[in-house]
Order: sequence, then C-alpha cells, then structure tokens
Amino acid sequence: MPDPRFYESLGPISLGEIASQTGARLATPNAAARAIDKVAVLARADARSVSFLTDRRQVAELASAESAACFVTEANAEFLPADCVALITPTPQAAYAALAGRLHRLRNFQAGPALSPDAILEDGVDLAPGAVVGPGVRIGRGTRIGPNAVIGPGVTIGRDGLIGANVVLSCCLLGDRVQVFAGAVIGEAGFGAAAGPAGLVDMPQLGRVIIQDGCTIGANSCIDRGAYDDTMIGENTKIDNLVQIAHNVRVGRNCVMAAHTGISGSVIIGDGVQFGGRAGIADHIVIGAGARVAAAAGVMHDIPAGETWGGAPAQPIRAWMRETAWLRRQSTRKDGAENA
Repeated sequence: MPDPRFYESLGPISLGEIASQTGARLATPNAAARAIDKVAVLARADARSVSFLTDRRQVAELASAESAACFVTEANAEFLPADCVALITPTPQAAYAALAGRLHRLRNFQAGPALSPDAILEDGVDLAPGAVVGPGVRIGRGTRIGPNAVIGPGVTIGRDGLIGANVVLSCCLLGDRVQVFAGAVIGEAGFGAAAGPAGLVDMPQLGRVIIQDGCTIGANSCIDRGAYDDTMIGENTKIDNLVQIAHNVRVGRNCVMAAHTGISGSVIIGDGVQFGGRAGIADHIVIGAGARVAAAAGVMHDIPAGETWGGAPAQPIRAWMRETAWLRRQSTRKDGAENA
C-alpha cells in the first residue's frame, strides 16, 4: 500500500467497476463483486490489489505474485495463475495508470496558515520567511528551513538539517544532518508514460524518496520518488548541483556525484562510487561498490566493483584511453598522407 502519509486511499472498488471504468474485459464475470483496495506491481501484489503484465519476461514473477487481478493483453492472459482474474485490454499499462488515479490520490496542502497546525516541530527549528509547512510534517531539533521552502504533507526531516531557499520536498523522509541546497526538488513524480487509447498517459508514481543521515543534495538537483518502490540515497552521500536521479534508483553510502550527472530509473549503485561531471547512466544498470565513472561517460552496461570506466559508450578506462590514442594516431597518419 502506498505510504498513507503521502497518499489518500480512495478504495475499495469492485472488479466490475474497474472493468467498466478502464474499458477492460473481465475474463471471469462471476468475480465482478470482488473488492480491490490498491494497485501494485507484481512483486508487491496481494489479494486486494490489481497489477499489470506487458512483458513476457515478467511471467516468472507471476508464480509468486498474489494479485487478485491483472491487466493483460488477450495474448498474455494464458500466463495468469488460476486465482488471478484477467482484465483484458490492449493497453494494460494505461489501464493500470487510470485505476491508480481512481484508488490513490496524492495528499495536498489545505487552506490555512503557512505552518500547518498539525505539523510537529521540535525545539530549535528555524523557519525563514515564506516557508510553507504542510499537514503531518515532522521536523527535528535544530533544523533550519530557508525562505520560500515548501515542505509537503507528511514529509519527515531529521535533526540538525538544512533546507535551503526555494527547496521543494514531497513524499520523502530525510534523516539527521541532511543538507538540501537552494532550488532542489525532492520527491516529485518520476518520468514514465504509457500508450493509451487517447495517446500517452502518465504512469503512477506511488513511492517515496528516502535520504539517509549526513547526505548533501546540491542546488537545483532533482531526486524523483519511486514509481512504486522507494528511491534511496545512502548515508553520507554527497551530490553536487544540477544532478538528476530518477525513480527507483538506489544509491549506496559515501558516494559522490559531480554536477550534471544523470542517473536513469532503477539503477543500483554500490557504496563509495564516484561520478565525474556530466556522467550519464542508462536505466537498470548495476554499478559495483568503489567503482569510478569518468566525466561525460555514457554508461550502457553494468560496471564491476572497483573498476574505473570512461568514454561513450563507457568501457574500462585503459581500453578507452588506448582506443582514443589509436584514433588520434590514425587521424594524424591520414592528415600526413594527404599533405604529402
């Protein structure tokens, strides 16, 4: 279930209503009265949830999934377990997105004072002019909130932290001694879209961002909340200005990211990894502990622990340097031959 501090539950709803509202065909009509509370990805599904299947590579997950129902295409319906009701549609992801909007709603600010009366602030919290603190927020002792910062409903901030001017926090939990510099945005929706009958639709982003103790987030950086699971930043990691971290990314402890680094969705980064400026990481990559990524590298494959990679596409640094030197020599020889 999405974290109730950040999302309102609008359920339950019956499978019959779901089929009617999403345009799906209920393959088992006598299951129409079954009640559903939530959407969930297959790995998190239970007997009160609806999931979706679009890729046959996910079929193995169905064996352990406990989803009450699943949006599938006609061709994939045969893969569902006997106790999982098929909701047949040509656009399973879009139907799932529509149902997510029906069952889960992001909590909003309420009309009233800038400091919500039910927010809990420990002694020594410093609120600068223009700061907005939403309902259910908890802020620990000694934390400073800068001018015009916006702390969204349910957000938790630990002790002795610093939230800079114009920072926006939503759907996130911050540990102690976390510094977030001016203009950073943490917990907004990650990027994801699916084709629907009327065009592209946004995929639901129902997770959180968790930032552990001692982290620093640079100015104007963005960390997206998870699509369903959490985006996580490990203890004492230091992130420079203008860094983008997409949904579901997991960053280890004591990592360093220089400016303009871009981390795509569902990347896993081990402890102590270092990124040079403007490094770019493709989605679902695993980067082992202690690895280093050179500036402007474009990483398309997993990097083993302890290795240093560079170039675009990235490769082990010595191979990249040899390749670069060879190209330079070849270019010089060609120029020399033309001038002879």
